[in-house]
Amino acid sequence: MSTQYGVTARAVRVAATAAALAALLTACGGGGGDDAKDSGPQAAGTVRSAPPGQSTPPPEGSPTGPDTSATLATIDGSNGLRIVIHSAVREEGGFLTVNGTLKNTTSKLVVTPPQWSGQEIQVQKTGPSLAGVTLVDKVEKKRYYVLRDTEGYPLTTTGINSMQANQEVSVFAQFPAPPATVTQVDIQFPLMPTATIELS
Repeated sequence: MSTQYGVTARAVRVAATAAALAALLTACGGGGGDDAKDSGPQAAGTVRSAPPGQSTPPPEGSPTGPDTSATLATIDGSNGLRIVIHSAVREEGGFLTVNGTLKNTTSKLVVTPPQWSGQEIQVQKTGPSLAGVTLVDKVEKKRYYVLRDTEGYPLTTTGINSMQANQEVSVFAQFPAPPATVTQVDIQFPLMPTATIELS
């Protein structure tokens, strides 16, 4: 099971091409108002967003990873999986890194939706991942996709295809950073309710 710290080398390797990737992926998501519409069905569930100003981003350079005491949103799916978003932080090089915790709130094994991995052929070699997660800027009507490295691997948590009872794992995904004027985006996990999160 991969985490943010398992793909640091890949993230560093693509830092030089981040601007080009961001421009390319943003251009793919840009366009008319239809880009900000949901592209698939949503499962029943609940979303709880934290009021603005009540969450703090993790300390920069923290050796222990993101601050899991902060909560931007909590997304509950009908299958018993819960996603808690802890931070959405702009970083040097044009990245936006979203950190969270994925938990199975049930007392049984739950298989993660294959839709989370996305439908692109180029990321199928990665196996289970969060490459299908997107961010939507409703104001600018743009959709942002998970970044890929130079070999086509998504810059996100990989290897999660099921969750044991009450298991929880840290997850992350890196996206092109929206303009500095954008303070909120919607985060969309396929088959889960959409949540609005604050950017920092």
